[in-house]
Formats: sequence, structure tokens, C-alpha cells
Amino acid sequence: MDANADGLLEEADFAALTARWLAVRDRDPERDARLKTIMMGWWSTLLNTSDLNRDNKVTLDEVLLVVDRLGTMLDVVAGTARAMFEAVDENGDGEITADEYRRLVEAWSGRRVNTDEIFPLLDTDGDGRLSKAEFAELWTEFWAGNDPDAPGTWVFGRFDLPVGGR
Repeated sequence: MDANADGLLEEADFAALTARWLAVRDRDPERDARLKTIMMGWWSTLLNTSDLNRDNKVTLDEVLLVVDRLGTMLDVVAGTARAMFEAVDENGDGEITADEYRRLVEAWSGRRVNTDEIFPLLDTDGDGRLSKAEFAELWTEFWAGNDPDAPGTWVFGRFDLPVGGR
């Protein structure tokens, strides 16, 4: 998410992420506005909960301090899961398809990504799509879980786990 690679998250990084996401999906003014609202709202929440020195920048250490507390803040995690589901579900049909998921990962990574091997790991019931409930469980596993083998580990695509786990 650190668009300028300065080791900090700033509002401009979330604006750049939002622009990347809009660039890889079908355009619709109403859905585009909703995506912008969700993403910039997430930035505001991250800033308010993580920016300990109030410099309008968030370091990795500040983010990790909040992540370490998410297991006791499951209502917050569930709220972000609902908002992100809405953002990823581009056509509003109540399901996330493999293509919608791929566009999410491409937007977050800033590059083209093949998610054909990852989506089936997330789609635990094998029906070819993620329901709101499935996504919420995956999102919670990613942000508040501690099992590196859980399917939710791969919500943002494949990556190498750091030495020693999360």
C-alpha cells in the first residue's frame, strides 16, 4: 500500500490505492464513489487508531500495534469486512467472483497477478464464489487470526510469510 515506498502510510498512499483499484475494474460513477468512500474511510480509521505521534503518517510498527489488538476487537474487524466486501463485490450481487478477487489483489499489489491458485484456497465450499459470510471469516482469519495455515492468510494473495510467522 506504500505507493511511494517511503516506509510510511499516508493519505496519498490510500488515494493511490483507490486510483489503482478504480483503474482495474469496470467503471460506474455510483460504485466508484462508494469505493472511494470506503477506502478513504479506512485510511481515516487507520490513522485515528494507529498514528501514535499524530504526524498524519503511519509506520509499520504503529500498524502492527493495532493488528496485535484486533483479536479483541472482532466487531471492528467485522465492520471492515463488511465494507471491504461491498468494495470488492463490484456488481453488487452479494458474491465475490474469482475475477473480482483478482482485481482486488491487483489493485493492492499494483501489478498484474494470477490468482487462479489462490482463489480455490479461499473458496472453502468450492462453489466458485465467496459469500459475505465466507469473506468475513477469511478477513477475520487474516487480520485477527494466528494460524498461518488458515485460508484467510491468503486474502491479499500469495506472499512469503516472515520468518517466525506473522
